[in-house]
Amino acid sequence: MALLLRTVARQGLCLSRSQFGVLYRHAVPMGTTANEEMNKFWAKNTQLNRPVSPHVSIYKWSIPMMMSISHRGTGVALSSGISAFALAALVLPESYPYYLDLIHSMTFGPQFLAFSKFALAFPVAYHTFNGIRHLAWDLGKGFKIPEVYRSGYIVTAVTVLTSIGLAAM
Repeated sequence: MALLLRTVARQGLCLSRSQFGVLYRHAVPMGTTANEEMNKFWAKNTQLNRPVSPHVSIYKWSIPMMMSISHRGTGVALSSGISAFALAALVLPESYPYYLDLIHSMTFGPQFLAFSKFALAFPVAYHTFNGIRHLAWDLGKGFKIPEVYRSGYIVTAVTVLTSIGLAAM
């Protein structure tokens, strides 16, 4: 895209050179291309013996790392689930009460229903409580490593307890 913009800009300046000589005089040509800059970057890194950025597989997994990934995953899952239900409501031929009665008519055991409620409640509770944790971080609170771990354990415990409570309803 940058190459296309640069080419169009140069052609436009060359065509309008005679009309707008003042503007052309102040135009600064590009000294290097993106490819040349990239080659200089890698040559410098090779010369200084700098390592390539490490891959996730070499890191030791930690609670903050797992919670960050989980927070993003639950956010994607929740927004995808809401979008899927909204699309289904628009596309499916029957109304909501029909499908609710259909689910009620199926004979699921109480363990399956409790697990299903927990599976629905857990991502909502986790994303909510971890979002509150992130809001505290936005206020500048809880950045010391012991506090990060403590808040992670608290969020996990409160999430599990809330999810169990919601599933028991």
